[in-house]
Amino acid sequence: MHSTFRLLAVAACASLLFACAKKADDTTAASAGELTTDAQKFGYSIGVDLGNSLKPVKQHVDVAALEAGLNDVTNGVTPKLDDAAREEIKNTVSKKMQEEQVKAREEQATTAKDEGAKFLAENGKKEGVKTTASGLQYEVLTEGKGDSPTAADKVTVHYKGTLLNGEEFDSSYSRGQPVTFPLANVIPGWTEGVQLMKPGAKYKFYIPSDLAYGERGAGVKIGPNQTLIFEVELLEVAKDDAPKQ
Repeated sequence: MHSTFRLLAVAACASLLFACAKKADDTTAASAGELTTDAQKFGYSIGVDLGNSLKPVKQHVDVAALEAGLNDVTNGVTPKLDDAAREEIKNTVSKKMQEEQVKAREEQATTAKDEGAKFLAENGKKEGVKTTASGLQYEVLTEGKGDSPTAADKVTVHYKGTLLNGEEFDSSYSRGQPVTFPLANVIPGWTEGVQLMKPGAKYKFYIPSDLAYGERGAGVKIGPNQTLIFEVELLEVAKDDAPKQ
């Protein structure tokens, strides 16, 4: 709901700026595509910003009515809707948009769960792919040497994460810098999987959504119930040798 209100607030602010900047004697030239004066250029720029801000909700906005509202404010005409009516319709549409977003996310979650289950069922049959009791799948690309880490240790790794469609959502290789973190502080699929490795090893992990970010997803790129694929290279293990309290 808050993001919806922010969109409407941005649109309202942009509308006000546009109305204040628009000059009646510039209308014909600007509508004809000529941007010669500062007022025309400024008005057009605000219009572009307004259009961009309205993209996520464009199906709910009647552009002709939007223009009528701008013209009424510019020309000093009493708005056709009073303050209470305008607030009511904004709340109504905001609620409708929120409901649509919730429904779309639920559908996305269901689709991702089904696609993930189908992928893992087929992937688990491939030569070299092993499946643990939790459902984590892994493939050994390069074996390492030494002691495997425990969940209490810190590890330094290079990694690349992709979705099932091959889209990369994160990579320490791209940043040119490995990452160090406590193994207990990451998603369950990582905590379990990296403990199978030894320093110098490189594994490929196929992580079911319930061992990854589940229904909440993560950020913009990882949606709800996404099955994730990681290539992980274990560079170093810092053993937790501190005495227990």
